[in-house]
Amino acid sequence: MSDPIPSHPPAQTPPDAFDPPMSPEEIEAAAAANEADAAAQLDSALAEVQALKAKLAELTDQSLRAQAEAHNARRRADEEVAKVRKFAVESFAESMLPAIDSLEAGLKVENATAAQLREGTEATLRQLLSALERNKVVEVNPPAGTKFDPATQQAISVVPADQDAGTVVGVLQKGYLIADRVLRPALVTVAAPK
Repeated sequence: MSDPIPSHPPAQTPPDAFDPPMSPEEIEAAAAANEADAAAQLDSALAEVQALKAKLAELTDQSLRAQAEAHNARRRADEEVAKVRKFAVESFAESMLPAIDSLEAGLKVENATAAQLREGTEATLRQLLSALERNKVVEVNPPAGTKFDPATQQAISVVPADQDAGTVVGVLQKGYLIADRVLRPALVTVAAPK
């Protein structure tokens, strides 16, 4: 009969259990080596800390510079927007001056005939419309029978008419767009359903 196989391996003894005891000189040398290793590790750690501090200072400086640059860019952009607004109004006002000049010249004429007044008024209207067009102001004046567009038109009333329901019957007041944005919707009457 064979011996039963143990279920657990036999306990192993630590490798230094059979080493001969160390002499005081060996203990002192081992302690000195451990101390030297600890000092080297400390020096290495201190050098790493110094390198990390330098990197942190560099990154902090870069961050502050980036923040200052972003602030300056934002300030310059705000100044540009203010200039654009100022000069856009200036350009629009400048384009209106000829119409003002025409109106003032017409008012200086004494004893003007109705025909002269009409002619002067029409010329001034052309100047105003031209100035508006140069500044991207476009009139909204839908012809009768076109489909009602709530984006650019406002229905004032719904009236019975001999045309398709939901189409423009008449314009009570023109509307205007400025650069594709509604400045004022056209006031229209719309055909009622039959």
